This record gives sequence, C-alpha cells and structure tokens, in this order.
Amino acid sequence: MQPYRGRAARGAAPGPAGFGCPKDQPGRHVRPVPLPPVQQNLNYCPQIFWVDGCAEAGPPGPPAPPGAPFPPPVPDRSRKPRAGRERSVGFLVMFLLILVAFTGVGLSILKIFHLEKEVDELRESASAEHTAPASQKLTGQKEQPLRREARKAAHLTGNPAQQDLPLEWEPISGHAYTSGIQYQDRGLLVSEPGLYFVYSKVLFRGSTCDSQLLAHVVYKRNPASPGSLVLMEDKAINFCTGQRMWARNSYLGAVFKLRKMDSLHVNVSKIALVNFEESKTFFGLFKL
Repeated sequence: MQPYRGRAARGAAPGPAGFGCPKDQPGRHVRPVPLPPVQQNLNYCPQIFWVDGCAEAGPPGPPAPPGAPFPPPVPDRSRKPRAGRERSVGFLVMFLLILVAFTGVGLSILKIFHLEKEVDELRESASAEHTAPASQKLTGQKEQPLRREARKAAHLTGNPAQQDLPLEWEPISGHAYTSGIQYQDRGLLVSEPGLYFVYSKVLFRGSTCDSQLLAHVVYKRNPASPGSLVLMEDKAINFCTGQRMWARNSYLGAVFKLRKMDSLHVNVSKIALVNFEESKTFFGLFKL
C-alpha cells in the first residue's frame, strides 16, 4: 500500500508528539505506523499512517469479513425430526385403541339386545303352555289355547200378553238376555251342539181351589226329527183344599246334550193360573 502524503491544515496548532502535525511543512515524509496485532473477531481494521512524525488516520477501508476459524455445520434437512415421527405414531396408536374400545361396546350392546329378545320369547311360550284349563289337564285331554269367548246362554222372563201355547217370553227387557242363543218362535234355538243346563220355573196361583191338574213341561223340537221330545215334566194333583187362595211353584232343571237347530219350549196346563212376574216365572239355559 502506498504511503499517504498530505498537508496539514494551515494555521493548525501543533499537537502532541506524533499527532496533529501540519502537513504543509516541507521535508516531512509519511510512513506507516505498525499496529498491534488485531483480534480475529474484529470486523473493521482502520489503517493509521505516520506523516513526518505525525500520526494520521487513513481513509477507512472496506470492512473485513468476520473471522470464523470453523464454520458451523449445516443441518441435514433431508431427515425429519425423530420426535415428530414418534408423536404421530403415538396419536395413531391411541386412535386405534379408542376405535377398538367403541367397537367392543357396540357389539356388547347388540348382544344384550338379542338376549333380552330371546328371554321375552321364552316367557311368552312358557305362559302359553300354562294357560290351558285345569279340567283339560285333569282329564288328560289335549291342551288348547284359552279362548276368551262369551258363554252361550239365555234367560227369558214371563210375558203377560199370552194368547196360546207354548208360552211366550220376554227376551230383552228387565233381567232377560240372550248370548249366542236365539229366541225364535217362542223358544230358544241352539246354534252349537254340546252339553247345556236347561231350567224353567213357573208360579201357579188361584183364588179358589177346584182340584184341577197342574202340569209344567219343557220339550224340544228339531227339523231333522218329526214331533217333539219331552225333556222335563212336573204334574200336581190335590195341591189345595177349601175355598181360599192358593199358590204353587214348579221348578225344572237338568243337563242335556243338545244338537244344532234344537229349539226348546215350555208348556203349562192352563195359562190363566200362571203368574208372569219376571222373578216368579222364567226360562233359560247355558252351555257347559
């Protein structure tokens, strides 16, 4: 590097030895001043020149590159951090465990539902087996499902508007009713064969006793058979004495095996001697 030669400012006062010397003094030469060794980490190294015994700072040079005896290693970016991979694997394992747990719970609930349905079916079948009537179990007959049907029955009461025989009855008013049995042609028509309990009650009464015959008869008819068949009968003679009022009850009742289309009727010896109050004279039957 060439030494710098310049002039000091005119009129400048001389400074201390080696510094601030005027540059217009002839015969003075500029020589560089050796500097102490500079630290490697300094970014800027100024140059100082000595001009005829005066120290003068040279123009600033370009900044020196930072000293770095060993540059830091460049990280390898082609490899992913190991901690990130381990975290993603942990999340995946946790998600799979939760999925397996929920699947197991769903299967358990479905299995419990099917078991409850099977238990209900078994209970229904067991209850159906034990609903057969006790009479069927005692007689050894085949058990059948319980039928909730109205029992076939009828109860007729006396009707005062009588004209001729057989007796005419009241089928619907008061205590009278019919269920599965028809009241037709002054009699009860059987629509289903089987065992029936048949009953009839008549109250006879009079103001004077004349010792006449009293008769009370229950009989049946069927279109397949000619004529009529007597089922029950009651007769009375000498049931009163003297010239005074009298009364006599006649009750008939028994079990009969009736066929389909059998019709049952009631006859008496004399209509004028019958008391037709509904609690004193009636007629009916019911299926066993």
